[in-house]
Amino acid sequence: MELNNIFILIGAFAVIWYVVTTILIYESLRKRGIKVNFLVLKFLILKYAYQYKDITKKETGKIGSLFYQWLISINIVLVAAILLFLNSVLFK
Repeated sequence: MELNNIFILIGAFAVIWYVVTTILIYESLRKRGIKVNFLVLKFLILKYAYQYKDITKKETGKIGSLFYQWLISINIVLVAAILLFLNSVLFK
């Protein structure tokens, strides 16, 4: 399997993980009675993720696992995109 395909596969998996985690954060906030707008979710996810982090920290004393999953998934997407770009440019 070509290296570019591996980076694309990893990136695609991480994007799906990111989207699912984003929706779960949205649902978690909504169930707690916080007004969240689904239509602008992609623009306000940073705000919502940190709200989720603060709320779970106050409720349990620990940051909720969805925050870490959200953070890790978006960073994997970023790293996969950078590696794909570098591999395409350097090893053409």
